[in-house]
Amino acid sequence: MKIVETYSHLNGLEFLLVHKPKLWREVQQVISSIDGEICKTKVSKEKTMKGKLLYSPIDMNKAFKEKLEHLHWNESRVSYWVTKDERLIRKTLTMPPEKQKKEIEDTGGIPIFSYNQTDFIKDRVAIEVQFGKYSFVAYDLFVKHLAFFIGDKIDVGIEILPMKSLQSQMSSGVAYYEGELYNVIRQGRGVPAVPLVIIGIES
Repeated sequence: MKIVETYSHLNGLEFLLVHKPKLWREVQQVISSIDGEICKTKVSKEKTMKGKLLYSPIDMNKAFKEKLEHLHWNESRVSYWVTKDERLIRKTLTMPPEKQKKEIEDTGGIPIFSYNQTDFIKDRVAIEVQFGKYSFVAYDLFVKHLAFFIGDKIDVGIEILPMKSLQSQMSSGVAYYEGELYNVIRQGRGVPAVPLVIIGIES
């Protein structure tokens, strides 16, 4: 695989180049070490592509997982407590989880446990490899990376997506770089409020 495009949101790439150059090199190394053709294992059942051999998101995710875990990029979670009261959520949002729960209980609310999980995190940088549906990318960018950033677990998030040229050889409905770049830019310069690097790859 190769990197075709990168988009730096809120100076995400600049941050990596200055403060975490080794991690940025690892990301580049992992992408270039994956043989995309080996992941071309899915036989399409869709009408327009019936019988055609497509890139398998499962195999591609597996390849990334093996390479990243080998370099000690590991899963992490951010836990928090939610409730139905908007003002209470605003009050507890920046508190540690144990204080959130107590504050909600002390005001007579019912605390509900929740969490966000990211598959790959190392030295305050998170990676999401996304070969799933469009909605998954929006969740990564506007919820996951943001939650880890606000929770002071990361300084920057990385989203790896197929270029349209690669996505066109996958099942329909898979998100692609050009479309998600448009979605981010459409929100305005400061949204989401987390430094990001969006990477577009092809085989």
